[in-house]
Amino acid sequence: MSTDITTEKPEATSSSAAPTEDHAISKTKEGSTEKDVEMGDDERKDLLKACRQVEFYFADSNLPYDRFMWTLHTKNPEHWVPISTVASFKRMREHTARGLDWVVKAVRLSEELELDAEGVNVRRTTEVQEPKDQFERSIYAKGFGDEDSELQGKLEAFFDKYGKTNAVRMRRGEKKAFKGSVFVEFTDFKSVDAFLNAEPKPTWEGKELLIMSKQAYCDMKIKEKGLTGKAAVHRKELINRRGFNAFQENNEPERRPAKAEVFLEFMGKKIRVQQDEEGNGTVKEEDVPFVSGASLKFEGCDGQVDFQHIKKSLKDKFSRSPFIKYNKGENHGLVGFDKALSTEEIDFVKETLKTLNDKEITWAVASEEEDKALQIERAQFAARSILTHAQDNKGGRGGGRGGRGGGRGGRGRGGRGGRGGPHGGGRGGSRNRERAAAGESKAEAEEQAGDKRKRAVEPDGGPDVGVRGTQAPPSIQPAKKTKVDDAIAS
Repeated sequence: MSTDITTEKPEATSSSAAPTEDHAISKTKEGSTEKDVEMGDDERKDLLKACRQVEFYFADSNLPYDRFMWTLHTKNPEHWVPISTVASFKRMREHTARGLDWVVKAVRLSEELELDAEGVNVRRTTEVQEPKDQFERSIYAKGFGDEDSELQGKLEAFFDKYGKTNAVRMRRGEKKAFKGSVFVEFTDFKSVDAFLNAEPKPTWEGKELLIMSKQAYCDMKIKEKGLTGKAAVHRKELINRRGFNAFQENNEPERRPAKAEVFLEFMGKKIRVQQDEEGNGTVKEEDVPFVSGASLKFEGCDGQVDFQHIKKSLKDKFSRSPFIKYNKGENHGLVGFDKALSTEEIDFVKETLKTLNDKEITWAVASEEEDKALQIERAQFAARSILTHAQDNKGGRGGGRGGRGGGRGGRGRGGRGGRGGPHGGGRGGSRNRERAAAGESKAEAEEQAGDKRKRAVEPDGGPDVGVRGTQAPPSIQPAKKTKVDDAIAS
């Protein structure tokens, strides 16, 4: 049973892998196992597949982590959920095409679920339990290529060859595009070992996959970013976070205050900064304003550029340091400014910087395509920096006008901070915030010491950061159930 990493309401949240002949999942009401069922019967196979899909929606691995399903589950004091609502979910469409009565027939095969006397509502037969060792029972795999409409089902069948799964979560980045990688939660450690130590190594369409435990993936990301101590722990929590969690929500005695949003001021516009699944700040490309004529292109540097030389040369003319995009070894680069350049300013740059790396260079206004791409890159870098500063300030003494990384890119309307620490609202944090808001690249400084630092190959996407609703989630309470007659339920 598996799920996509994003959920739809009510277009269905998750997906369930069809059982194979090698893996009996549960006993049917008649007392026979799935292996005992005539698997040659195509209709029975489809019924079992539909049954397992519905079971997934109510499973411990999904129900308490899916806000919509949890709301349905707790709306009724006896935890009945309309079968028609469940049947409307996206992953149920192939089954509901045969009619709602057919779906009801499929659910009757389950020992984990029961129907009411009228066959209108469905619920679990047991209380919800918080799963244990989910992180340890999960793996990371990458190399699945582009997404198509059948990929989720193919992935579920692929991982079922190694053992029963609770969830196959397709990882998504910007604009919810599939990143070619998945997190898979197996039901037991034996299945995890079977996959990670499989011989031959798991392949997809003839190509060997990059595989590791989820713990190893977290360690890799933490090492890439050079994190230690609390920062490393925080990053692991972000990777492992699944958004809504009924158990955590229920344990908080009072409603949590709404979280203030983080905004980036870029090219005269405030852009809401979101947070990907690994805690990095990001902005939507469509939110980034395009200012034509704000970038210049240089050529002829012969493979080497001194970032600080460019910045110091332009310091007297431009109040804010420009963003420089250049890869060592190339003969050209781009310089981005925070406004459209006038003819006078363009001439100043040409006259001031006639050479780079002791080579005579030429300057030209960047093409519209280059200009747009650079501005988006600048905004994304600034978003990452702004959110990092805002998080670092959490619990600090203040943050300028923003209270938590105020000024440009601040959070909320907190009071003025004093001189504070390096990320506060006083003198220490202002330079970093201005640097981030201007889009100054950290790689520019690192370039002076050697090759440009390699960025993570896979920028991760994830949940938004915004104001959490103040409505308290339903609490976990024992079901007040009246046992349905087995004869009726069967």
